[in-house]
Amino acid sequence: MLTSIAISNFAIVESLELEFKKGMTVISGETGAGKSIMVDALSLCLGDRTDAAVVRHGQKRADISASFDIQNYPHVHKWLEERDLEHDQHCILRRVISKEGRSKAYINGRPCTLSDLKDVGSQLVDIHGQHEHQSLLKKNAQRQQVDEYGRLTELSKKVSQQYATWRQLKEELSAQQNRSSEQDAKIQLLSYQAQELQQLDLKEGEIEELENEQAFLSNIADSQFKAYQASGILIDSDEGNICSLLHQAINSASQIRPATKELENALEMMNVALIQAQEAADSLHHYQDTLEQNPERLIDIERRLSDIYDTARKHRTLPEGLLSLRESVEAELDSLQGSEESLESLKEKEELAYEKLTALATTLTEKRIIAKDELAQKVEEQIHGLGMPYARFFIQCQPLNQVSANGFEDIEYMIASNPGQPAQPLRKVASGGELSRISLGIQVVTAHTSIIPTLVFDEVDVGISGGIAEVVGRMLRSVGKRGQVFCVTHLAQVAAQGNQHLRVSKLVEDEATSSQVELLKDQDRTQEIARLLGGLELTEQTLAHAREMLRNVQLQ
Repeated sequence: MLTSIAISNFAIVESLELEFKKGMTVISGETGAGKSIMVDALSLCLGDRTDAAVVRHGQKRADISASFDIQNYPHVHKWLEERDLEHDQHCILRRVISKEGRSKAYINGRPCTLSDLKDVGSQLVDIHGQHEHQSLLKKNAQRQQVDEYGRLTELSKKVSQQYATWRQLKEELSAQQNRSSEQDAKIQLLSYQAQELQQLDLKEGEIEELENEQAFLSNIADSQFKAYQASGILIDSDEGNICSLLHQAINSASQIRPATKELENALEMMNVALIQAQEAADSLHHYQDTLEQNPERLIDIERRLSDIYDTARKHRTLPEGLLSLRESVEAELDSLQGSEESLESLKEKEELAYEKLTALATTLTEKRIIAKDELAQKVEEQIHGLGMPYARFFIQCQPLNQVSANGFEDIEYMIASNPGQPAQPLRKVASGGELSRISLGIQVVTAHTSIIPTLVFDEVDVGISGGIAEVVGRMLRSVGKRGQVFCVTHLAQVAAQGNQHLRVSKLVEDEATSSQVELLKDQDRTQEIARLLGGLELTEQTLAHAREMLRNVQLQ
């Protein structure tokens, strides 16, 4: 439960620290004094969104922290342990908002995300606002209330998630089936292309080898002639070749006298040149012997290259790209042919997903019927005590034609306000006052079954007065017996039922406005109850009435 709250520079609150006890705490005050400021501040500690406007004028930041005793709430302990945030028997939530609008959140002194703050906050406090009856007219809100009352929220979420899974599979299956005719044509085309490329059977590096061999075979005759011409110049020509000329040069030089060192070097070099020329001529002769024209092979090569080039042009790619084209065509063909098998697999998955969805939704329907009947009976009992003694309250489960994300049924609240009248949807017949009473009745019923330790009712008694207000006060006090209830009220009959009474007042000092909160006891509380009873001045009669109301509460 909430044990304390500290508020600094929030709205018109300069500094405020309050401690709380179990039971019902009422908060009252003049209009505009800031009765709901504590609720607003607590909402920020629970993860609500905010902006720079909440920071007190002239200050750098607003700082709010709330401390909770969680020793009797193991689910909160577990949540904190899983995130290494456990701190004895307490959970401290803190929110800091800068004047620039930036926000920081903390759990037990450690920085956290707003999502985590909201998650743990939802397990600690439940706030019922004064406009809650407006959402009561929406079917979605009604369905959520039934699920929350029956502890079916997790099951409902599973149905919604399974519905999304099934819808995705169903859409994939439909798209796959619609594409089947196009796939057949595509498979036929790819099969032809794959067959053609497989028949071509192009090998890695084959084009380069063929082109080199083609160039070689095409130039054999010219190569033979040039090799013959070169060997003639070296040794075979009768009109003077290099080797015979070198012989003559060597003979002439050998006859020179005296033979000097330079002459010996020259002779040596000419002999080397002669030997090299002879060896070169031998190599050319050998080369000529290896050259053999092969017109049949050349025709085969040119035909093969022609097939390759034609196939490349047909597929609008370069010859070198035919290998990768074959790979991609075969891969796509395998994928499409495999999709025929995957179509069956997808169909099976879709059917299994639908079976799981219907099983979950059927279980949800069965439990909703039990929960909605129990909730309707208890709400009806509550609204009878709230000045609608003849009202009949029903919760209708209208079966849908097919399963939806919310299950097999459409849930709607029905009311028959007077005897003999047929039940009609709440949104069509209930007046504003009736809506307030029905909403309060539902909140009180659901509060009795809630596992959340702290419940806040922010002016939920709007539109209620007199004896009904006293009934409301007793309802809230009974809810407070199981834990902790806060009630912001302007009704004396409700305020008198509180175990604690806080009064909010507005103070203007040095042209600055601030809100103050004080715990009322004895005479101060009597005067506040008397003020709530009405009148410009407190008379002895209203004070006596206030004392009587407080005394009657103590005698209950």
